[in-house]
Amino acid sequence: MVKDKSRLSIGLASTIIAVILSTHAFGGSHGGPNYKNKKVTITVGFDAGGTYGLYAQLFSRYLKNNVPGNPTFVVQYMPGAGGMKASNYAYNVMPKNGFNLFEPPDTIVITNLLDPKKARYDARKFNWLGTAVQTNAVLVLRSDKNVQTIEDLKKISVNVGSTGSGSQTFLMPAMLNGIFGTKMKIIQGYAGSQKAMLAMEKGELDGISLTWGSWKASRGEWFKNGFATKIVQIGINKDPELERVPILLSMVPNGDLKKIVGFMSSLGAVGRSLVFPPQTPQANVKLMREAFETTVFSEDFKTDANKRKLDVNPLSGEALEKTVNEMMDIDKALIQKARQLIMIKGRKSA
Repeated sequence: MVKDKSRLSIGLASTIIAVILSTHAFGGSHGGPNYKNKKVTITVGFDAGGTYGLYAQLFSRYLKNNVPGNPTFVVQYMPGAGGMKASNYAYNVMPKNGFNLFEPPDTIVITNLLDPKKARYDARKFNWLGTAVQTNAVLVLRSDKNVQTIEDLKKISVNVGSTGSGSQTFLMPAMLNGIFGTKMKIIQGYAGSQKAMLAMEKGELDGISLTWGSWKASRGEWFKNGFATKIVQIGINKDPELERVPILLSMVPNGDLKKIVGFMSSLGAVGRSLVFPPQTPQANVKLMREAFETTVFSEDFKTDANKRKLDVNPLSGEALEKTVNEMMDIDKALIQKARQLIMIKGRKSA
């Protein structure tokens, strides 16, 4: 009888220990992942000075308030190849434990399809939490180049800066070169948008293609003092603040070219988003997606962003995931044509 009581005590103790360990691992009596006293890393594929870094800092500041356990969020910068280096890292190397997030480049789907040999990932397999802003790309040139339109760019050669072939700083000028025959020489090697803007300021570059949000946050005064000119915006719909700037979609005829421009214009939906790498536990994905949406739709987040001259135009994780899947389903023959126009013809120097 004593032996049986001993066995019962041992069994009961084991059960209690197992429950305690389980409770610790999954976040306490309420269940779910445990983020108490933990560190969550947000990896960014560009340097700290641009809007990717600014939004990442906002995410790190406000997300913790909406994640049970109040974890610490830190930002890690991994510039290279226009965000492609970090994209490949996030997909293939980043720990899948629920404590590592990635802020992808807005061109992550476009690059996935146009340059699959270098883009070693499948955008559909990332766990999309949502985006804080949707914004158009805008090609901007120094006003002293005397270029006002795409037609002018067919005659006048300009140097535009790029952070790498995975970025819109490369892809948008290459698309214009390939489709319209513009004369833009794409100068790669800038670690981030701030360094490219500084080079433009010094006259080393004539222009850059960046999101309108980036231009407003960093060099809004250029458009007031006449230093720079907005040539064309690239997006699905015109930005309300850019009514006088032509949108590329309206400048191409119906058919394959319009479909290609439409596909390239979809980068705006990705915006400044967050993802978990593939195979992250779905419990972590669900919790962090809810926390992200609560964060970016909150007034505190919006107010702080506006103080930093950053727009907030959120899209939920479910909606963004659907958009990404639709982008990835584009006709293969059309992608092949786009690849020929943009990655081969368009990248040639003027």
